Parts: sequence; C-alpha cells; structure tokens
Amino acid sequence: MANENGKSETRLMKGNEALAEAALRAGLQAYFGYPITPQSEIMEYLAMQAPKYRGVVILQAESELAAINMVHGASGAGARAMISSSSPGISLMQECLSYMTSAQLPALIVNVQRGGPGLGTIQPSQADYFQAVKGGGHGDYHLIVLAPSSVQEMVNFVFDAFRLSEKYRNPAMILADGALGQMMEKVTLPPAGSLPKTNAPWTTTGKPKNRERNIITSLFIQPERMEKLNLVLQEKYRQLQKEVRWEEINTKDADILLVAFGLTSRICDKAMNLSREKGLKVGLIRPITLYPFPTDTIAKLAAHDKAFLTVEMNAGQMVQDVRLAVNGKSEVYFYGRMGGMIPSPEEVLTQIETIAEKIPAAHA
Repeated sequence: MANENGKSETRLMKGNEALAEAALRAGLQAYFGYPITPQSEIMEYLAMQAPKYRGVVILQAESELAAINMVHGASGAGARAMISSSSPGISLMQECLSYMTSAQLPALIVNVQRGGPGLGTIQPSQADYFQAVKGGGHGDYHLIVLAPSSVQEMVNFVFDAFRLSEKYRNPAMILADGALGQMMEKVTLPPAGSLPKTNAPWTTTGKPKNRERNIITSLFIQPERMEKLNLVLQEKYRQLQKEVRWEEINTKDADILLVAFGLTSRICDKAMNLSREKGLKVGLIRPITLYPFPTDTIAKLAAHDKAFLTVEMNAGQMVQDVRLAVNGKSEVYFYGRMGGMIPSPEEVLTQIETIAEKIPAAHA
C-alpha cells in the first residue's frame, strides 16, 4: 500500500518485491517487461500495486526487445522508466541500450542473473559481469552498474540508480542475482515521493520559445559529429568516477584481501570471520559500483604487498578488473563456481588457507 503519511516503514519482503515497491515509491512512471525466472515477481508485484499510485503505466510487452524499445520511448518523453529481466532477456536488449546511451537517455535496468550460458538454469549466477560493465552492445559506452548484497540494498539502489541515471543522462543497471531476488529479509522502505523528479531537459515536448527543439537520435552519419558525441560520452564516464562506491572490512592489517560483489560478498564476509578465528589476517573489499569500479582503492591496497583472492559465481570476470588495478604489485588469485552453484564459506576458507601457505614469512 502506498505510504500516505510521508514516513518510512519496515516490512519483511522478498528481494524482487522489495525492489518493485521501492520503484513505485521512487516515482516510477513507466515499466515495461517480459516474464522470466527468477525476476518475474517484479512485474507481477508492480501490476498488483501500481493502481494504488496515480498515473503509473505497467505493461507486459510481447518480447524483451519490444519492452526495452518502449523504455527508450518513455524516457524520451520524460518519464521515469524502468525494465527488469534476467540474463538471456538482458542479452536481447543490448542493441537498444547502446542506442539509449548514444541518445543520452536515463532509465533503470534490473538484471536478476541466472546461470548460463544459453537458457541455462534458473539458479543464481554472476556471469553477466562482463555484459554489464563492459557495454554488452556495440560502440564505446558504459552503463552505470550497482551491485546489491542484501534486500535492503535492492531497495536503496533503486533510488540511487534513478538519481545517477538522471544526473548523468545514462542508463543505470542494478545487477542482482536469483538468490537476492528470492530471499526474504527485513527492509526499511522510504516514503513514497521522496525522490524528486528532474525537469528532464532532454524531453521531446515540442519546441518552446526559449530553446531549440530536442531531437532524440543515435544516428550521426558525419564522422565528425559521431566523434564529437563520443568525446562527450567519454568525458561523462570520467566524471562518473566521482560516484565510485565500495565497502572495506578489516583491510588495514590484512595479509589476504578477499574481493567480492553482491551475494558472494556475504559469503566472503563469513569466510573472513572463520579465517580470523584461525589466526589468519583476512580482509574484504566489496565493490558496490561495478562501473565505475574502485580501481584506485584496490591499487592503493596492493601497494602494501597484500595477496588478493577474488571470489565470484562465474569463471573469472571481475578478477580481470582486480588484476588491472593491482597491476602486478601483488598476487591475485581466483575462486569461482559456475552454472548456478553458490560457493560456501568453508570452500572460500580452504582457498584462503592454501594461499596463506604460499605467503612469505614476512606476511605471517
């Protein structure tokens, strides 16, 4: 139910439903999607709850391709727009996401990842990291990418993603996974209407007297104009570095630093505590923004001659960005599970113990 008293409230909610409720409270005006496990509850919840909020359009399109193009149009008309899907569905949207970045249109994209490649499995995965942070479509572009590790962050990052997307006029993605989408936790929901609406200067509202008309396009036949746009986008991505976010735990005295995002960071937090009970100095760094990535933070930690263990639910994707940040100053190890398998804290502890045996005596 819409919160009419302007106060926050606490509920026990499933991740997908909490995210959907947050979107409504953040001023969502247009949602387009297509059902796919494990994120279908987002659209189902919105369809049930949107009538309680004035003027919200919720539409199941005939395909993911149709849905993302509807988001493109809604954003061009000035609406606060959103789409959600899971891995193979997000793949179908890549062309239009490239168009939207070129046209500099904001929107919220939610990917509740499942195991792949192909149709794969409905179990959770983190194998869409490359697709999310490297620009899964064509051309030199990036999405803003936020990686929640709890149901509360599924809520919080909806507000953050809309704010950043509209500030930088660039699509923003919440990169979650099937486990976060399905788990239930206590959440605090902000009051409805607590995210101010921007004036959307890009909107196609006709030509007013005080400015030139807006034309939304991603087609620039002249290479000089296309390069000029690309230079604008690259400067935008440089400015985005000011928005980088991460979390550090026990990094100052650590000999081994775990690096993990999303659900896996919670597993690593437990593995870190198990390690310290055994006398091993282990810390954790959790990238919260996957793009922009906390490269400088990891580089500074690497300068102190620490070993890194990156843990992911994939074959090794974020670890490449960790290695680039470390730049050969420290050893970087990787442990991953694939296809929907979730690593246990005990598995990670085994990896930590193996690395600890390799660390020189000076680290002990």
